[in-house]
Amino acid sequence: MSISNITVFMPSLLTLIGIPGLESVQCWIGIPFCAMYLFALIGNSLLLIIIISERSLHEPMYIFVGMLGVTDIALATTIMPKMLGIFWFHVPEIYFDSCLLQMWLIHSFQCIESGILLAMALDRYVAICYPLRHGAIFTHQLVTQIGAVVTLRAAILVAPCLVLIKCQFQFYHTTIISHSYCEHMAIVKLAAENVRVNKIYGLFVAFTVAGFDLTFITLSYIQIFITVYRLPQKEARWKAFNTCFAHICVFLQLYFLAFFSFFTHRFGAHVPPYIHILFSSLYLLVPPFVNPLVYGAKTKQIRIHVVKLCS
Repeated sequence: MSISNITVFMPSLLTLIGIPGLESVQCWIGIPFCAMYLFALIGNSLLLIIIISERSLHEPMYIFVGMLGVTDIALATTIMPKMLGIFWFHVPEIYFDSCLLQMWLIHSFQCIESGILLAMALDRYVAICYPLRHGAIFTHQLVTQIGAVVTLRAAILVAPCLVLIKCQFQFYHTTIISHSYCEHMAIVKLAAENVRVNKIYGLFVAFTVAGFDLTFITLSYIQIFITVYRLPQKEARWKAFNTCFAHICVFLQLYFLAFFSFFTHRFGAHVPPYIHILFSSLYLLVPPFVNPLVYGAKTKQIRIHVVKLCS
């Protein structure tokens, strides 16, 4: 690919413009975004405090909820301070290396969240389909190992995206990113060189993580529903459905927003940029905001301890 004369060689600074087409109202958009961020911090922190302090909640399901809370806090904190800096204080510049670090953290936390949702689905599958063996299978040691594997998988899979951008590209068409945070494809599109390898690897990571996790989550819940449907007692059936409902809500909203953002970036040429960027931002902010509500409202044991702590 020929390189145009109008290029930038190894820029040290990049510029995030926020939400293209809505620059004049970004200060107002920042208000609900900030409110959601603060609620996510408080809600997830409250969940963590309750799970850590109550020994009765030191079970695999609640430990996974705690892991999800830590991931949500980290993910929201990775994007919101800079995003609010763009919206409210007109500070769009970001160092190139800082942008790559933010990109790596964002996509790593997304992979971790997907892995934790898979672990929660498998935990519910064993608890409902093989209740007598659940305690022997999902030990604290296994839960710790699952957390370590999920984190390592995310870090290892996302790291090559960072290395490819850093080592492969030297010339860039522009330093202006039409986004509110540093996203992989948004950075790749700046390059004035062949980006085919980056696009292929990005697709590989997305389909490896989402495809693997979504397949086994779906299979787990299909098996759960078959088992629950066969339960003779109506009350036991309702209890099992109620336990799984929170997990299904969380994973449906996460993957719906994820697939919208993913396919719009690659095939949504006719989608207005502000719609795409708004949904991409909500995709990272809605799960941390919704998860405390879902688990606090739908999980009886956590709800009881929340009321106790507040009173």
